[in-house]
This record gives sequence, structure tokens and C-alpha cells, in this order.
Amino acid sequence: MSTLIGICGGSGSGKTTLATSLQRWFGPDRAAVISLDSYYRDLSNLSLEERALVNFDHPDSLDEQLLVEQLDAIGNGGEIAVPVYDFTTHTRSADIAIVEPLEVVIVEGILLFAFEEVRSKLDLLVFRQCPEPIRADRREARDVNQRGRTPESVRSQWAATVLPMHTEYVEPHQSHADVIVGHERSLADAVEMVATRISTLAGIGKTDS
Repeated sequence: MSTLIGICGGSGSGKTTLATSLQRWFGPDRAAVISLDSYYRDLSNLSLEERALVNFDHPDSLDEQLLVEQLDAIGNGGEIAVPVYDFTTHTRSADIAIVEPLEVVIVEGILLFAFEEVRSKLDLLVFRQCPEPIRADRREARDVNQRGRTPESVRSQWAATVLPMHTEYVEPHQSHADVIVGHERSLADAVEMVATRISTLAGIGKTDS
């Protein structure tokens, strides 16, 4: 059975970096990473104009039921077919990503802790703290460089939905975390601290590679 780890935090807080660093710590043959972004709802039934109006920072934009089903499956030793989401069209592509039930499965996402049933499936809840100005700059750089957006559109979305939704659906759920990783802590230190907790839960150590 897989030990399920959840990493939550605001947009640009360093969740993905922490998750992938933990995967390297344990080794890709023992640890897998799943992004909550893969579970955005398929909006192919809507026009492009209608898709642009969807609040992707609200929990309703995510397919909670599918995530819960897949956490149950992989937690019980079954492989899962994780959707591949196309952020340029806001639809699920025809591709899927097969994730095997490795010893450690790390799920990371902004709204991960907003779902009570999802939280109940996770063996360890980690919250990544980071000041808002740093997160905003990181979000802008990512969306411009990786998603083809303009700086103006990114900043507008930040003010209109990202920050308000963070205040309502992300920050309050920090109280559910078993481990809080502050921004002042170095990545190496953060990885070692969280990895130690995971090792205790999963009964495994650092990879030798």
C-alpha cells in the first residue's frame, strides 16, 4: 500500500519544488508525484469565451470525485490513469499519465486541503508557507513563460481571483497541516525535515543513488 502525502500552499509557494525534491530524495522507483492541476474539470463543452470566465482558483473547478476515487485506488495498491490537462484550451487532452502504487505518492496542489474527503485520504499533510509578493512574482513568471499569457492578464487574475480564493480556501486550511514549512527554511532543510516524517510513516529511507 502507498503512503499518501499531501502538499498544499498558495500559488507560487514552492509546492511543486518541494514535491519533486522529495521524489528525488526517495528515488523515482519508490516515490511518485501527482499534481492537483491534473484534475481540473474538462471544459470542452463550453466555448472559449465561456472557459475564460471560469474561476480556476475556486474548488468547484476541480474534479474532487475523480481525485478521491484515484487516491483510494492507489492507496490500496492499484495503478491509476491521471488526466493530462491542457491549460491553453482548458480541456483534458487525449493523453493520460499512468501512476503506479509506489511506496510514497505525493499529491501537491493549491486547493488540496479545501476538500475534506481528500484530506481524510492523506497520511501526512504538509503546508508550504510563502509571502504574497514572492508568490505573485513567481506566478507571473510561470504563466508568462510556460502558458503564453501576458503579464497584465496574470496580474489581473491574481487580484480578481487568486488572492481572494487564497484567503478563503487555502490559508485557513493551514490549520489542518501536520507539518508547516516556512519560507525562511532552506529547501534542503525543508526536504530533510519532511522526508524524515515520511520515512517514519512509510518505513523507508533516502535513496542511495
